[in-house]
This record gives sequence, structure tokens and C-alpha cells, in this order.
Amino acid sequence: MTEKALRLGTRRSRLAMAQSGQVADAVSQVTGRPVELVEITTYGDTSREHLAQIGGTGVFVTALRDALLRGEVDFAVHSLKDLPTSQPEELVLAAVPVREDPRDVIVARDALKFTDLPRGARIGTGSPRRMAQLNAYARAHGLDIETVPIRGNVDTRIGYVRDGGLDAVVLAAAGLNRIGRGEEVTDFLSVDTVLPAPGQGALAVECPADRAELIAALAELDDPFTRVAVTAERSLLAALEAGCSAPVGALADLPPYAAPFERGNPHADGQIVKEMRLRGVVGTTDGSRMVQLSTTGPVPETHDQATTLGRHLAAEMLAQGAAGLMGERAQ
Repeated sequence: MTEKALRLGTRRSRLAMAQSGQVADAVSQVTGRPVELVEITTYGDTSREHLAQIGGTGVFVTALRDALLRGEVDFAVHSLKDLPTSQPEELVLAAVPVREDPRDVIVARDALKFTDLPRGARIGTGSPRRMAQLNAYARAHGLDIETVPIRGNVDTRIGYVRDGGLDAVVLAAAGLNRIGRGEEVTDFLSVDTVLPAPGQGALAVECPADRAELIAALAELDDPFTRVAVTAERSLLAALEAGCSAPVGALADLPPYAAPFERGNPHADGQIVKEMRLRGVVGTTDGSRMVQLSTTGPVPETHDQATTLGRHLAAEMLAQGAAGLMGERAQ
């Protein structure tokens, strides 16, 4: 007799289905049980408003968490950058699998690179974080660009470029890789140019806190390095009291071997890495004012050590005026 299938709650978007499908396969291998995807529509999927107006990316998470709490699904998969920084007591982050490439990318007309875009180029993004950093880079390097707020799935966003409405759009490398469209990238934005969102490229596997056996099984998917890196990034975001839609970028990586990490290999070609670098940035969306700082310390071994790293950097950023650059503070 086949064991009852585990129910995995997922958003309905193509990207969410793709990444949930990958987790489902991994959970099946670990548990020996079939996993069925349960599609859940979230407010963020149906609203036409810009994310910053409807409460940031947490709007993609609430419906999945409600389904978990009602027992309609056994576990859920989120894009980690969508998770609010406060964790409900009734739910546990059972696994953070190995991170995909955390970088942002450009998909531009005529296969152009970011620095080759023509004067006055219109670049689409729904992210105040991306707008702030692109505009700051343009100011510093004499480029003339216009950032245009957009929403929609990958097809919609790339469609704006294909039909000539925009010169380029900014997307996450991880998302394009997961749906098999990485070849459409025309330029990778170095993390020295644009720091990603806290947790970008990582997934969060969440389940009820009272399911000890399931928690233990899901923990097999956990990557300890990815977990401490994203914990540091998210604790920076939390200490800034900034929501998911605030113009905050953060990345924890491994100097001086960051290039392999950017390609998704935290083990940096076999080097034993003892240091973790955490970088944070916050800025006004027009790029006129930025606070960007970094700190380096031993690779955290515990949740508390990772959290402390993020809090310390946030305190330094606040001391340099970061709070005044974020628009509305998260409530």
C-alpha cells in the first residue's frame, strides 16, 4: 500500500510551480512518499497594484501560511525574499536548500549589456531596491537611464522589451534559471553594482511546528551555509525595520572567493572559507542618496551568530542615516 501523498502548497505562477516541483522531487526522494502540488492563489497574484502599495512581497505568503495553519497542506515552498522577517510561532522554516545564483540580470533589446544601453534607455522593474541602485550607478558613471515601474510575470516583463515598450527589464537570475530561460539574459549585474534582495535566489520550505517527523525529513534538504547567509541578510532587513518592498539590498558571501559563490557554489572551488562578508545598501529610488556598508567576520555557526552579524551592520547603516532613505518604515 502506497503511503499517502504529502501536500505541498505553492503559488500558481510558472516560477513558483517550477521551484516547488524541484522541492517536491527532493522531498519524495528523502521520504519515499509521493508529493502532490496544491495550487493556492495569493492576493499578490491577483492584485494589479504595485507591490509597494499592497504591503510588499508578504502578500504572496499569507495565503500559503493560512493553508498550512488550516491543515490544507503539509508544507509550503516560498521564495525566501518574499518571506516577512518575523516568523509565526506555529510554523517553522524546516529547510533552506542550496541557493541559486543570487544576482539580478538584465534582459535587453539587441542583446545589449547594461553599460551599452543608449542614452535615455527605459529600464523596467517593480523593485524600489533595483531602481535605487541602478539610478545611483548611472549617476556615478554618467549614464542616462529612466527606471519604469512594472509588474507581471516573466513573460509579461520580457514582453515589454520584445514589443519595444522598454529597452530592458531587470529580473532575478535564479527565477530565469529555474524556469529554463537563463539563455535570455543579456547581462549579469555584478553584486558590486546592484546588491540583491535579502534572501534572493534561496527558497524557504515551511511547515507546522508540531510536525516533528516532517520537520526532520525536510531538514535533509537544508544547506547550512545558505541558511546562515540568508539569516544574516534578513536580520539586517529586520533591524532596519524595513519591509520586503523597501529599497534595501543585502548579500552575505565569501571573500575573496565570491565569484564561484555568485555562480551558486558556496564552497568556492574546494577552498576552506572561514570568513563571511555581509554587504548592505539602502537608498532613495532616484539614486541620489545611498548608504552602503559591509562587514566581515567568521562564518556564523549558529542562527544567533548570523543574526548578530546582520544587526551590527544595520546599526552602522542607521548611524549613517539609512532610516531617512527608506520612505515609509515597516509597521
